[in-house]
Amino acid sequence: MNKWLSLAALAVLATGIVGCDNSDSSDANATIVEGVSATKVEFVSMAAPANNVDMSRSYSDAKVRVYTTDTEYKEYPLSYDVLFGVKDKVGTNENYAGQLYNYKMEPLMDVNGDPMIAETPDANSLLNIDGKLFMVSHLEYDWILGDGSKPSSRMPMNMILTDIAQDTDGKLKAVDQKPIDHSSVEGGWIFCFGSQTPWNTHLGGEEDYDLYFTEASGTAAATTAKGLTAMTNLYWDNTKTANMYHYGYNQEVVVKADGSYELHKRYAMGKGTWEMAKVFGDGKTALYGDDGTNVLSLMFVADAANDLSAGTLYAQKFTQTNAAGSASAAGTLSWVKLGHASESEVKGWTDTHTFADIFEYLTPEAVAGGADTTGYTVIKAGHSGKEYLKLKAGKETVAAFLEPRRLAAMKGATTEWNKMEGITIDEKNKKAYMAISYQDKGMLQDDTFATDHIKVAKNNCGATYELTLAGGQKDTDGNDINSEYVGVSILAPTALVGEEIAADALGNTCNPDKIANTDNIAFSNKMRTLFIGEDSGTHTNNFVWAYNVDTTKLSRILSVPAGAECTGLQVVENESGHAYIMSNSQHHADFTKTTPDTLKAVLGTMIDKSNASFGYIGGMPGLK
Repeated sequence: MNKWLSLAALAVLATGIVGCDNSDSSDANATIVEGVSATKVEFVSMAAPANNVDMSRSYSDAKVRVYTTDTEYKEYPLSYDVLFGVKDKVGTNENYAGQLYNYKMEPLMDVNGDPMIAETPDANSLLNIDGKLFMVSHLEYDWILGDGSKPSSRMPMNMILTDIAQDTDGKLKAVDQKPIDHSSVEGGWIFCFGSQTPWNTHLGGEEDYDLYFTEASGTAAATTAKGLTAMTNLYWDNTKTANMYHYGYNQEVVVKADGSYELHKRYAMGKGTWEMAKVFGDGKTALYGDDGTNVLSLMFVADAANDLSAGTLYAQKFTQTNAAGSASAAGTLSWVKLGHASESEVKGWTDTHTFADIFEYLTPEAVAGGADTTGYTVIKAGHSGKEYLKLKAGKETVAAFLEPRRLAAMKGATTEWNKMEGITIDEKNKKAYMAISYQDKGMLQDDTFATDHIKVAKNNCGATYELTLAGGQKDTDGNDINSEYVGVSILAPTALVGEEIAADALGNTCNPDKIANTDNIAFSNKMRTLFIGEDSGTHTNNFVWAYNVDTTKLSRILSVPAGAECTGLQVVENESGHAYIMSNSQHHADFTKTTPDTLKAVLGTMIDKSNASFGYIGGMPGLK
């Protein structure tokens, strides 16, 4: 028998219809008949890499114990498998997997005429579409420089759609591939982390770094100018001028069984530096990760289940209940309504509005020179500097969707979170999890600014926070919130708070046996496990961890090359009798500042810095 079988053939071998649980919330349409009925799943930790060979590669020698009774279990060795690298060509794709494109899907070339290839794999969504496996993946960002006429600190990025085959032993293989064309939705900027919706589509976060309006000395800041230049010159090839309000939105990819797709830029979910958004089990409520300085926690409640084209935005207000200077924040949550709109309304506003159409703005120089600030609100939102803003008449709803972070600050919500990353949910316990990579900047006590909601100790190792969710909640105006998934309180479990240390012999400045700088997170309800991937400048090698929320056991299950970030985390609980933890790595050999020079020199010759990879942790049985 051919080792590589179609999913349809595998389904024939099964005793019924085989489904795919694609995400950290179950797919109601999936019927899983293969796999193991487990009473408990326990991951057995691997050691941190201790030699140059292990420090230079992605690998797992962890194990997983799958219990069928309280005391009986079978132990399975885990392994890491690469699907493809950014410099690989897959199937009929004539270009490299990491190739970047303009709006006509023509490959972008550098000043030497070589392909511009991003080395930043990020989100994965392995999806079962009518018995066929497809994977939607992100290319996040890159520091590729154009020539003198095309200056840029970043590049227009892309997503990839890959056909995946599964063999009888559960191994996955990339068999064909094509880039996703974003020209129908104004292109794309920085595609960060992503998630899978309850209705089996991919939802990808798009960050608006370099396309978020800031102002210095009365002129647009250099970063914003560079972002607009990159999109105008490189993506649009000077056929049109890029508009910053077209970028920074979640994008939904609907994959079809024939390999075609529909693409939707979800304007009604608002603009920001979205690491990602996670839609909860009701198919209506989504919570976002906002990746930056002085950022907010934003909640979207759709008008209808399984439809993100219209809804209401709410901004979180945090009230701290533990002492200022604590190791992490704990407190209660309330929600400020920002506004309601449809996707078509918001898209219309993006086409017709500039920053100056929404706000009156006083420059720092004007304020220092004695300008009258009457009627202006002073905020910190999106960066650490103060802004004096006055909302123009009739523009509150426009601001709610094009400038939600600024409007939230003006309305008294909290915009002090720092480097907010992944979001996921434990549906059984009604708990959401929120990653904070670094506890710093706006999260620290600030006696110099009138608004100071978060007052915690600085921790360069970060923390993962747990939110308790409930229904029957009202917004701060006393109106009902139409969701059963509203955050009411928040804290950080002790095991999920990083620990700073003096630099050790390998250059680690956070305890290597604890999580540092949590980034991607995903939850498996069947495994009762929170999976956490690191993006750390404090661990010489970054890891993926498994944290059992019932037993609080923490286990290291993957190590990636020194300097690399763990990305693309997704849990597939059962696909034809096998389970997978999708996980990539990017910017290999981007060493920490404290990594010893002698170690950098050795590892630098062993690591292929430019060929970052997409892959997965395998070896686990699927769970019924």
